[in-house]
Amino acid sequence: MNDTVLLIGLPNVGKSVIFNRLTGLNVSVANYVGTTVGLASGRLHLDGKDVTLIDVPGTYSLQSTCEAEKVAVELLRGSCGSKKLYAAGHCGSRTEIKRETDSPAAILYVIDAGNLENSLYLLLQVLQEKLPVIVALNRSDLAREKGHRVDPEALSGELGVPVIPTVAVTGEGLEELKATLCLAVKGRLNVNHEQAGKVVHWDRVADIYRKAWTRDRADSKDSRRKQWGMRLTRPWPGLPLAALTIALTLGIVIGLGLGLRQYVLLPFFRGLVFPGIERAVMQMTEPGLLQNILIGEYGFLIKGIEWPFALVLPYVISFYAALSFLEDSGYMPRLGILLDGLFNRIGLQGTGVIPLLLGYGCAIPAILATRTLGSGKERLIIITMVCIAVPCIAQTGAFIALLSVSSIPVMLAVFLLGWVAMIAVALFLNRLIKSDPPEMVLEIPDLLLPRPGILVKKVWLRVKHYIADGALPMVVGVCIAAFLYETGLMASLGLTLQPLVVSWLGLPAEAAVPLMLGILRRELTVLPLLEMDLTTLQLFVGAAVGLFYVPCIAVIATLTREYGIRMALGMLLLTTASAFLLGGIINRLGSLVL
Repeated sequence: MNDTVLLIGLPNVGKSVIFNRLTGLNVSVANYVGTTVGLASGRLHLDGKDVTLIDVPGTYSLQSTCEAEKVAVELLRGSCGSKKLYAAGHCGSRTEIKRETDSPAAILYVIDAGNLENSLYLLLQVLQEKLPVIVALNRSDLAREKGHRVDPEALSGELGVPVIPTVAVTGEGLEELKATLCLAVKGRLNVNHEQAGKVVHWDRVADIYRKAWTRDRADSKDSRRKQWGMRLTRPWPGLPLAALTIALTLGIVIGLGLGLRQYVLLPFFRGLVFPGIERAVMQMTEPGLLQNILIGEYGFLIKGIEWPFALVLPYVISFYAALSFLEDSGYMPRLGILLDGLFNRIGLQGTGVIPLLLGYGCAIPAILATRTLGSGKERLIIITMVCIAVPCIAQTGAFIALLSVSSIPVMLAVFLLGWVAMIAVALFLNRLIKSDPPEMVLEIPDLLLPRPGILVKKVWLRVKHYIADGALPMVVGVCIAAFLYETGLMASLGLTLQPLVVSWLGLPAEAAVPLMLGILRRELTVLPLLEMDLTTLQLFVGAAVGLFYVPCIAVIATLTREYGIRMALGMLLLTTASAFLLGGIINRLGSLVL
């Protein structure tokens, strides 16, 4: 038996927090379905013994009806054979997980103490595998606040496995959990496999629930929370509140980002950092090609710092602050329920809103999150919508930096164009692929006020991912742009693409280089336009081309890994054709109107 422990449970039960606490690794902690769609692996030290802890994708059953459930079954039964499994990072980075061919040493099953009944059905399925199982009765503090009491001993007696109350966010009960895991890994845990011989059905779940759960008192606070939770899923007042929430979120992203950029980061870099860099370069180099590449028009040491860290980073921070608040408050699944009826009209469930919103952070976790969707049709629609018209946060920051000062209406028009394009794509694919969307199954967490410490940590972790997977490739792109500009290759490239860039799109010839750089990072299609003296129409055309342009290399690699090279090449051709076609149409129509 190998030294591997699987962390299993429904979505939204706190698995990722327990994983982070036990291993010390930094992983995303979210409060909505679809977060843990990739695998995370870490080392757990148990009494001098190193154990691999794998965070299995959150799932509702072991029926293998979606990708997440298939992965869970393969890991649980040790049937992944020679397959390579990966822990997927936020923006495409990945860490190879050790190949496993044997059954795991133990299962750590996480239950939400405030939502006990929903977790029991999957737990009974897991017990059928006849493996050592330890149950973490998580969020015990929230259950107590509601006046709910779950008897760990009664639950343990019914299930035949240890049940340990925990509060993952504070660390309560985790030491006892580790001690019990240590016994399981060493083969010293007494487990009663009587449950494995019983048929899994809801009557058995209800019987266990009645014996282990009691309500001590009515909690008016909990009652009000449930009432508001229900109201947010109904057209009234749910839809007006959703519109207000989206407007406030957009306002926070733009306002906070603009403030950080205008009053903190730009003054810091332009007033303190860049003058020092320029003096140092001029002292160490002679005027000429090298000096111009370092601090010239596209200066690698100037634009390579300013664009990713002064212009885009502020919006990365503000976006993830707003998104993390919505995630941890429990609002996101309710938004999915609210929009389910509208999404059904375009062939999707309401849960499709989650990967779409993730796409505004980065397309890669959005693509991975589609694994939890119920049909191949839904996955294809969502992935096409994300790749064609959902700008990642770096690209969004580039749009705001380019357009917010020059023309707010044009900036809003770009985002509106993206939404219209997404709806059109979904309607077309829904008509092309004939099938009805499956019934939506969604775990609804409690409405909670997010903990500031966890919010700060989540934002910091995501900012670190942006720096590693977004900012650094952008710096490489700027270096390439500086070399092309200073060696004259940019001008030659502009002449080659002049019929397309100048005649069809109506942009300056030098705009050809950003189109090439956009293959590395989508936002590099937009940021170089900041240095050009463009008209309002040219700004709109350039932003529209940047919106629909090819996904970056990391996204293409993810598509290839998930769906194969044909899918990736098809998306590459579709986005490129859409960008140039729509950009030219906008230029022609704008020229007629203006």
